[in-house]
Amino acid sequence: MTVELKAGNIKDFFGSAKETAKEIDDGHKLTPKNTIWVEPSDLMAILKPERTKLVRFLRKKRKVTYSELMAAMNRTPVSLNNDLKILSKYQLVKVLREPNPGHGIHKVIETTFGNEKIEFKAII
Repeated sequence: MTVELKAGNIKDFFGSAKETAKEIDDGHKLTPKNTIWVEPSDLMAILKPERTKLVRFLRKKRKVTYSELMAAMNRTPVSLNNDLKILSKYQLVKVLREPNPGHGIHKVIETTFGNEKIEFKAII
């Protein structure tokens, strides 16, 4: 299965849902879809080089602490937080808070797509 990101608005989303409902009504067997609808401006933001580099890094690591990620990517907290915010908005990463034994709580970043292929589609 692949994760598919489609540029579109709420009208596009409901149009797609209507097509799926029609297929169900017609008795077609549906295959699971993993489609995420993205605002066109956000799609361009996701495709920025630093964010795609981050996605590739997380694909290899799966789960990493915030401080490890910041050091590995050589990023400032502000820029990394901006990247994580947009990626988590579209469920490409999870940002969790986990206990750090003897040291309180730390932020952990986890990929939600694993080894799944991610396809980007823009419909204009």
